[in-house]
Amino acid sequence: MLPYQNIQEAEDAHGRALSFAEKLWFRYSAHKPDYILHYHNIIFLMLFYTLAPLPYVFIGLGGFKNMDKYKIQPKVKDSFSNMFKCYKNVMGSFLLVVGPLQVISYPTIQWIGIWTSLPLPSLWEVFLQIMVYFIIDDFGNYWIHRLLHSKWGYEKIHRIHHEYAAPIGLAAPYAHWEEILILGIPAFLAPALVPGHIVTYWLWFILRQMEAIETHSGYNFPWSPSKYIPFYGGAEYHDYHHYVGEQSQSNFASVFTYCDYIYGTDKVIPSLAY
Repeated sequence: MLPYQNIQEAEDAHGRALSFAEKLWFRYSAHKPDYILHYHNIIFLMLFYTLAPLPYVFIGLGGFKNMDKYKIQPKVKDSFSNMFKCYKNVMGSFLLVVGPLQVISYPTIQWIGIWTSLPLPSLWEVFLQIMVYFIIDDFGNYWIHRLLHSKWGYEKIHRIHHEYAAPIGLAAPYAHWEEILILGIPAFLAPALVPGHIVTYWLWFILRQMEAIETHSGYNFPWSPSKYIPFYGGAEYHDYHHYVGEQSQSNFASVFTYCDYIYGTDKVIPSLAY
């Protein structure tokens, strides 16, 4: 909740005119308690999980036959019933695991310094913070993922995620509830170490989920903008990890491949059609 009654009061306090984006933010957030703004995160999580995989769903169900040539494991066919089952399972995890965690984590969000006030961060500041978040999360995720491929970790927890030997976008967050919590640690640690505005916080989790959906999409589109991101793993890189499954001791990277390269777990992918 902002400590101003109107835009003019906010401009007087900052000694300048508010930007267009700041005026929008004022109108939206001025009279909303901070905890309500924090709880938006679970809404965005469910919304983008529902919408972002839809193109892959349509393609997988045969809606665009000319796209089949980009499927990484073309011998594996998708079905609506399987996709919907996955969707229901994930949404259940969001409601029963992630949702309550968002509620009880609000005091921590306040403590680490995520703020909702004006001014809004610049686009450059948001970009730099998001990049730092990805690097911190990627490093932590790499080592947790390796631990989950130990005999105990795989059998007790991680095997659920690997039920999809040919991953689909909807299966990106499909996992044992313990894995959802464990892998959430580095994702939350990043903004805890480098706190920013709540808008940056929202954007971080939205982009992280969209990246995971693309990585698990099962399609290797040559025009994807992510192809131009240095050290980005992508769908083909992660698809091979799923294809090998329990025996996989390579391609643990969630976003960037630098950890796999540094620690000797990167593997050249032998073929697009397994």
